[in-house]
Amino acid sequence: MTRIISGAAGSLTLVVPDAGTRPTSDRVREALFSSLDAADLVHGARVLDLYAGSGALGLEALSRGAATVDLVEKAPRAAATAERNARAVAKAVGGTPAWRVHRAGADAFLRTGSAAFDLVFLDPPYDLGETELHDTLALLVPHLAPDATIVIERAGRSPQPRLPEGLEHLRDKRYGDTSLWWAAPIES
Repeated sequence: MTRIISGAAGSLTLVVPDAGTRPTSDRVREALFSSLDAADLVHGARVLDLYAGSGALGLEALSRGAATVDLVEKAPRAAATAERNARAVAKAVGGTPAWRVHRAGADAFLRTGSAAFDLVFLDPPYDLGETELHDTLALLVPHLAPDATIVIERAGRSPQPRLPEGLEHLRDKRYGDTSLWWAAPIES
């Protein structure tokens, strides 16, 4: 069972696609968002959730006060699930929270979008190659606010992602079979 951990929609159960996704565990999301909240990186942030799956990462941010959340998912069933979950979280949050589900691949979305994001989650399929991840990160760089934070989720056995020009590694943390890699734009 996947749920929203905290915020206005705390404890709300999320629907998870029946196949093709690997939701971030509640334990990992709780640890991640504790770090993000401690650094005051969520409230008021413009959030991008690439490879969104059920939308759990982006919707956790929406529950905790993100200004906008864009969920990007190319698998039609997963995108429909993310949209259903976003409606439920938005209803629990109240008001008119700004969220959108984009039925597109991560690279296609980044080639056409022009928004600047403060907080970005990348939780690609574990079988996505390191070169493909690098290329996606390179496409992401022009869409980052100067003080943006990027969190990349990979299998615990994966090597440190190779970052493109314009990004620097901040830190990483392993949780069982999951590793989180933090990156940020290099200050000019």
